[in-house]
Amino acid sequence: MAYLLMFVTLLHLITLAVLFIATMEKSWWVWSNTESSDLWYNCKFDNEKETWFCESSKETEWLQAVQVLMVFSVVSSCISLLVFLGQLFTMSKGGLFYLTGVFQAFAGLTTFTAALIYTLHNKEILEDSRELSLGQFGYCYILAWVCVPLLIWSGIMYIHLRKRE
Repeated sequence: MAYLLMFVTLLHLITLAVLFIATMEKSWWVWSNTESSDLWYNCKFDNEKETWFCESSKETEWLQAVQVLMVFSVVSSCISLLVFLGQLFTMSKGGLFYLTGVFQAFAGLTTFTAALIYTLHNKEILEDSRELSLGQFGYCYILAWVCVPLLIWSGIMYIHLRKRE
């Protein structure tokens, strides 16, 4: 039981870290090694000064939806971890971690929705940027999709996990 508890906690922490990276890093869409776009900024690398120049992304309704959903996902996963730790020390023997599992599954569903919106509406989200056919999805976009099954799976594991002594 202790190993299962450690595994679920470790999975939760890894998923939370990956989700945070997917939300905050700068490569949801990449044109080259020197130009990328994320949920917050469009960035270009200047070889002369060897620095990134970033400007705020144009706020569209679709981009705002993706931003809000990804932030909700990170917050929900953080709340899930805090609720789990609280339940771990206050719940009676035999209790289930329903609330923790619900928050974690909600984080998975909001991440799924955000990644799906970005997939279906990336032309509207990146409308003022360069030609989309020259670019591709970046690693943060892929990380968001990787987080979806991990978050839902850990949510289901929490729901079925019973507290034992």
